[in-house]
Amino acid sequence: MDFPLSILDVAPVTTEGGTAQALRNSVDLARFADERGYTRFWLAEHHNSPSIASTTPEIMIGQIARETRHMRVGSGGVMLPNHAPLKVAESFKLLEALYPDRIDLGIGRAPGTDGRTALSLRRSVDTRNAEDFPQNLLDLQRFASGKFPSNHPFSSVMAYPQDVKLPPIWLLGSSDFSAQLASQVGMGFAFAHHINGDLAVPVMNLYRQQFTPSEEFPRPHAILAVSAMSADTDEEAQDLALSAAFSFFSLYAGLEHGPLKSPEEVKAFPFTPQQRAIFESVAARHFVGSPAAVHERLTRLIEQTQADELMILTMVYDHEARLHSYDLLARAFEVEPVGALPTGA
Repeated sequence: MDFPLSILDVAPVTTEGGTAQALRNSVDLARFADERGYTRFWLAEHHNSPSIASTTPEIMIGQIARETRHMRVGSGGVMLPNHAPLKVAESFKLLEALYPDRIDLGIGRAPGTDGRTALSLRRSVDTRNAEDFPQNLLDLQRFASGKFPSNHPFSSVMAYPQDVKLPPIWLLGSSDFSAQLASQVGMGFAFAHHINGDLAVPVMNLYRQQFTPSEEFPRPHAILAVSAMSADTDEEAQDLALSAAFSFFSLYAGLEHGPLKSPEEVKAFPFTPQQRAIFESVAARHFVGSPAAVHERLTRLIEQTQADELMILTMVYDHEARLHSYDLLARAFEVEPVGALPTGA
């Protein structure tokens, strides 16, 4: 089964390495994924998080597109409530001009952070909610087409470069809101299973059932985003997964959030019985195990959601182990390698 695989990257910062190393690791992972046959490489937007270096996806998109040749590179995503639609249009038109037909614009309506940080990003109490998201999305589309109504206050404002199209827009979500909106306006849709796995099947099926074709997306295209880690054995994979599980757990448990811990550091953590229960609940959301075990579980979910593509988030402490995990999953899904870049490219 040669099934399209893609990567969602947050540039994890570990207790051993700093931000610069995390970003270098992301570029290295992108080079590897490009040769390994992955379809897309998307960068997340998160703020005020010591374990995540990906705060500004458009900067990393330019770096990674320059270092790769085959994959599409995009945002997973730009959190639109944090940004003016005009600025988003300008940034991604510029990226499209530099790397034609290789850029994706993934849009989300969550802040990608806590409420206080969201306020500091937006500088206004009135913009802390996402209720105006549909209007902001419409403004983004109008800046892309240059077609505001003549009486609109932005009718004379153009998003440059004007002779370059805006890349395809994908809506990201973990509930039915973005799925319904994506289906209404004819956009691609990516569902974050690692945030809300219980709704993956009904929400992705809803998107497909209600989809209205558009010029950019004549057919629905649904991406299933999951957190997955694989190793040569189930035991090794379970060890690798401790780092990501603890990172998610610390958020839910209200602990001080720090860089990604090593498996050894997680094992040494003095969990209370209540904390242990929360940790195990969070850990169960990840797809962890040998390639065969992870492939079997993910294949069932792909069939249930009718996903067109699988996007994998792998947060592990050791960079080489992360590369190996993505290689094992590509082999399990029979993804054909594209090949190395020619010398001097």
